[in-house]
Amino acid sequence: MTAASRSNGPPERHHVGQLGWLRAGVLGANDGVLSTSSLIIGVASAHATHNSVLVAGLSGLVAGAMSMSAGEFVSVSSQADSERADLDRERIELRQDPVGERNELAGIYVKRGLDRGLATQVAEQLMAHDALGAHARDELGISDENTARPIQAALASAASFAVGAVLPLGVALMAPVASAIVAVSASSLIFLALLGAVGAKTGGANMLNAAARVTFWGALAMAITAGIGALFGTHV
Repeated sequence: MTAASRSNGPPERHHVGQLGWLRAGVLGANDGVLSTSSLIIGVASAHATHNSVLVAGLSGLVAGAMSMSAGEFVSVSSQADSERADLDRERIELRQDPVGERNELAGIYVKRGLDRGLATQVAEQLMAHDALGAHARDELGISDENTARPIQAALASAASFAVGAVLPLGVALMAPVASAIVAVSASSLIFLALLGAVGAKTGGANMLNAAARVTFWGALAMAITAGIGALFGTHV
């Protein structure tokens, strides 16, 4: 593709621009599937009643979604606080020493390959347009696309976990108690493999490797919780 056709056509799409939301969504759904299915299998292996298994699964869904949401909110809020502090400090520096800040920005562009004269020109023009925005983006790595949004992150994390958790819980609800362990295990491994493959496909990675990796660790987690349930459960 020539430079002219690139400039006239639609913007190119790259996998790296999707990795933020992809990682959060896939990890949340994976956690929902794996933790809820493991909990259901562990309780079912302890010879609990069908109602007890369903209560445990539903409790795991709610607790997991709330935990993911709270953890994400706290983490992203801390990031947002750091970003605000950095921007406040940058405002002060721009007000007190605009020439020094221009030279600092120009130095960044020199390191990226521009000669000093052109780098100084670019820094001057960008600072004339939006000085804080230029320094936030090129010095601090903060932009509108990647700025921290705690509430959005918390809601997305809770929703993705809940969506994943609903899948094994729905299987447990429909499966007879005698076959619940096999049904939940098999279906959850399929769900995990599909999530891994979809995540890899969207991110441009190898689908088979991703599916195999998440399936292996999912099977291991389920086997361990099943063993714990069988070891400490009530035998009737």
